[in-house]
Amino acid sequence: LAGQQKLTHAYCTETRPYNQGSRLTAYELVYEKIPSTLITDSMASALLAQQPDKIAAIIVGADRVAANGDTANKIGTYQLAITARYHNVPFIVAAPSTSVDLNTASGKEIHIEVRPAVEVTTLRGPVVDVNSISKDSNDVQFKKIEENGTMVVETVAVAARGIGVWNPSFDVTPAELISAVVTERGVVLKED
Repeated sequence: LAGQQKLTHAYCTETRPYNQGSRLTAYELVYEKIPSTLITDSMASALLAQQPDKIAAIIVGADRVAANGDTANKIGTYQLAITARYHNVPFIVAAPSTSVDLNTASGKEIHIEVRPAVEVTTLRGPVVDVNSISKDSNDVQFKKIEENGTMVVETVAVAARGIGVWNPSFDVTPAELISAVVTERGVVLKED
């Protein structure tokens, strides 16, 4: 889309708890020089409500596509599909054809792994030089280990000790919420 000048701006979610969106998707968008904005997972509905004319579609990946079109993807995908439906925005799944599993009849048959609680109650990342933090910029300086130049990475707690945690790694989006599935082999549109 960006190469065809059809993508003027992309929004990506942080994809908690493992932050694939802020660590990987945001990196790729910046690397490819695609104008983009990182938002928290819980901001998507507000974004569509406040800026409906700026969002042409929601595009997500899929780890598995069942025979009936249900898809399993990172947790939070289902809520994006509900938001898209409410705001009449196309919800498109883009995945390699190897993700299509015709031996799995529906999303009900997809096993959803529950991940360790510590992934929700802590954050891990490079240590930032606090003197480089500015409320007007996200351009921070990282502390480095002097000997080999690698970044210092630490884990910090972000939740109350003793809180219960439910941490499924994926959710299943029902086919009826999906506008189209796109693979390298082509596009399957939802039948009306």
